[in-house]
Amino acid sequence: MIRRSRWQELGVAICDQLEDPKQTKTIVKRGVTELVTPGVALNDEVLQSKANNFLCAVHYGKKELGIAFLDVSTGEFLTAQGDVDHMDKLMQNFNPSEVLISKPKKKNFQEDFGNDFHTFFLEDWVFKTDYTQETLNEHFGTKTLKGFGVDHLAEGVIAAGVILHYLGETQHSKLQHITAVQRIAEDQYIWMDRFTIRNLELYHSNAANAVTLLDIIDKTISPMGGRTLKRWLALPLKNIAAIEKRHEVVQYFLDEPVFQQKIQHQIKQIGDVERLISKVATGKVCPREVIQLKNSLEAIVPIKAQASASGNEALKVIGDTLSDCELLRTKIKETLNEEAPVNILKGNTIADGYLDELDELRTIAFSGKDYLDKMLERETEATGITS
Repeated sequence: MIRRSRWQELGVAICDQLEDPKQTKTIVKRGVTELVTPGVALNDEVLQSKANNFLCAVHYGKKELGIAFLDVSTGEFLTAQGDVDHMDKLMQNFNPSEVLISKPKKKNFQEDFGNDFHTFFLEDWVFKTDYTQETLNEHFGTKTLKGFGVDHLAEGVIAAGVILHYLGETQHSKLQHITAVQRIAEDQYIWMDRFTIRNLELYHSNAANAVTLLDIIDKTISPMGGRTLKRWLALPLKNIAAIEKRHEVVQYFLDEPVFQQKIQHQIKQIGDVERLISKVATGKVCPREVIQLKNSLEAIVPIKAQASASGNEALKVIGDTLSDCELLRTKIKETLNEEAPVNILKGNTIADGYLDELDELRTIAFSGKDYLDKMLERETEATGITS
């Protein structure tokens, strides 16, 4: 039995059979295999397609606070540190679904950030430099975090390590899609406080049936585009050259309507690649979603070619950096049936011709009479006995 209070405090506990029913004569062992909390969710029915679902950790250091954000559904992992005002701006902009805090700092957090966030309190020993650095280095397979450019953010690194610890506590061990942790560059963006964000009604409002700025300008046709637009709205650039580069790309699309229509047509064929890849890494992908991933990657190929051949330098750079993933696409095409089911137990997942033994077993299972007729013909020819 699960102790009700502990698991309810964490979230929803998912229990699975831990042994094969055929291998035991007693009651099949069951256990908790995953915990779903507000900040740790991979199910499409729970997640909003055009919004990130960030898990956050806040660490109170001696002089500054450290903060980290992770969207486990996309693999985005960010960290920063600074004073309370800067941390508050970050939290308002990233709007995390869940915040991890050290138990002794519960009162401090409530005084600094209020009670608007869903919080979970961990033991203080988790927020230690040695433990969190070891956790991060073990995950990334590194000896130091210098390569990520975050090693000087002592408090931010602790917050990032706390997030990985929490994922382990909630039975999320398959995290290969989280390949890097990035620094949130404070000097590159305009940081808006909670009052500015609320009064401008950028992406949420307290009024009933209110229309936000994001509702008006979001004409994106893909989940990834929707999340990117929201991020750009939350984090306005300071750098004039970077702003002008974005404007040049937009202007090119406006000046070249045929080019625009071609790109839009291909984007509409693309699924949520970020979250599909995360499902693959966490072992939660179904056969049909793998086919969807292959189809999405195939739709990227003409986008890469058209962007690389465009008359805009910024678009050419995007085209050159896109990978056609030919090896992966070919492997999926060879292995899986194009009409693969959602549930792998329904069969007909592996493509015909991929494995001779499987093809033979399918023939026996679904074409028994034909199989027997062929066997009769083969044996008649071999023995000369016609009956």
